[in-house]
Amino acid sequence: MTANTRNIYCVGRNYKLHAAELGNAVPEEPMIFTKPTHALALMNEDRLALPQGRGEIHYEGELVLHLAKDYKPGLTVDELVDSFGLGLDFTLRDVQSELKKKGHPWLAAKGFRNSAALTELRAFPGAKLLESTDFHTVRNGETVQTGNIRDMIFSLQTIIDYIGSNYGLGAGDLIYTGTPAGVGACADGDVFELAWGQEVFGRCTVQI
Repeated sequence: MTANTRNIYCVGRNYKLHAAELGNAVPEEPMIFTKPTHALALMNEDRLALPQGRGEIHYEGELVLHLAKDYKPGLTVDELVDSFGLGLDFTLRDVQSELKKKGHPWLAAKGFRNSAALTELRAFPGAKLLESTDFHTVRNGETVQTGNIRDMIFSLQTIIDYIGSNYGLGAGDLIYTGTPAGVGACADGDVFELAWGQEVFGRCTVQI
C-alpha cells in the first residue's frame, strides 16, 4: 500500500501546545522536513529496532495522509488524498538539540531507519469528517497523547498547498501532519498503540 511512496514529508511544530512543551516558537508558515523512504516501518506488531547509545528517543504520534494523485494547484485535500493512517515520528531528541544549536539540518535526528512508523491505511472520509474524531498515542496501556486536526496551526489544505507548490507532491507520497502535546522518551520494550477514536490502527514494540 506504500510501495509507490517516493517522498515522506513531515510538518514540525503544527500544534501550539507541542511547540510550547519543547520551548519552540510557533512558526509563521509550515515547517517542513523529510525522512528517507528507508525510515518507513509498518506498525504490524513487530519489534522496531531504534538506535542505541544516541541519547533520548522521543515518540511523536501523528495523523498521516497518503496522496492518490500528483498535486496541481486548485485541487482540494479531498481530491488528492485517498487514504489516511496514524504514525510515529521517532526523534533522537538529544541529537536534534545539538543540531539546532549548530543550525544544521535535522536529518540525523529524524531520518534513521524505522523512524517513520506507520499503521495500516484506511479510506479517507474527507477533511471535515476527520475533525469529528480524536487520535491517541498509547504507551504501555496509558494514553500519552490526544490530538485532533482541528487544533493544528496549519490546516491539511494549507499543508498540501505549501508542500505541493514549493517541493512537489506525487501519487503515493506521505505527509506526517504534526504531533500534539505529550511527546516523551521511549524505553526498551515499550509497546505503542495508535488509535483513531476507540479503534486501534496499529501496534509495535520498540527495541533500543
